[in-house]
Amino acid sequence: MHTQITARHSSLPEDLRERAERVLQRLASHVSRPVDATVTFDNHTVQCSVELRLHLSSGEMLVASAEAVDHRSALDRAEQKLRRQMERGARARRSRRAGAEPK
Repeated sequence: MHTQITARHSSLPEDLRERAERVLQRLASHVSRPVDATVTFDNHTVQCSVELRLHLSSGEMLVASAEAVDHRSALDRAEQKLRRQMERGARARRSRRAGAEPK
């Protein structure tokens, strides 16, 4: 999986970059065949923001963004939002498969 981590309007500490990589690895382990992932940190407004993008081989793009007082908290919030999207998608796929089974 190709990974890109970007910081806008500020520099990114190495420990935060490593944390973002671990978050992406955790998220990617819950989906089949992730193609690429992007994390964008922004410090343009009063609050810090983070956007996570996970592109799957099925063509689906999962996107979550969050704001918080610091980048670490924003990253955690965005991770939770992306997890909820992944869970909803998994439930939908299971229900489609269950509905397709002959009765």
